[in-house]
Amino acid sequence: MDQLNLGIGTRLQHTQHGPGVIVGIRYATYIISFINVGIKEIEKTDIGLDEIIPENVTVELETVSDVEKSLLKILRMWSDVNEIVPLGDRWKGGTMLLQPADKTQKAKEVPIDIFFHKIVMLRDRLRVMEQQINAHKILSDEDKVNLQQYITRIYGSLTTFNVLFKNKENWFVGEKGSGD
Repeated sequence: MDQLNLGIGTRLQHTQHGPGVIVGIRYATYIISFINVGIKEIEKTDIGLDEIIPENVTVELETVSDVEKSLLKILRMWSDVNEIVPLGDRWKGGTMLLQPADKTQKAKEVPIDIFFHKIVMLRDRLRVMEQQINAHKILSDEDKVNLQQYITRIYGSLTTFNVLFKNKENWFVGEKGSGD
C-alpha cells in the first residue's frame, strides 16, 4: 500500500487476515480490528494491506459511523469492559510476594490474577490514550509523534510483564520490538 498515513475508521483488506478497520494508529503501525481474527497490530508498510475506498458513501452511512465512534468512545471512557486477555497457565492460582529488605516488616502477597488484571487495564488505557492523541484535532502531527514516542517507551518499560501473558500477541512491545 502506498499511503502510510490512513486515519482511524479506514476500511482495509489484508491478504492474510481478511477485511478490517483501523481502530488505532501508532508511529509505524496500525491497530486493526479484523472481522475474522480480532485486533492485530500491522506495520504501515505491510504489503498485504489494501485500502478499500467505498464508492457512493451516503450521508446515512457517515452518520452511523459517527454515532458508532461516539458510542465506542463513551463505552471506553465509562466502562470496565475490556478485551479478555488470558493469563499464562503456569501463573493461574499463583501469588506474587513483595518482600521488604527489612525482615521486621511484613511481606505483601498479591494474587497474580489480580495483578495481571491491573496490568491489562493499564495497557488498555494506554491504547485509549493513543487513540485520543491520534484523533486530537488541535495537536499538530509533530506533537502527536512526540507524544506517541513517550507511549512507546512506556510499553518498552512494561515488557518485563510479558512473562505473565499466555499469548505473545498480547505482549507489550517497545521501540526495539516494533519492527518485528
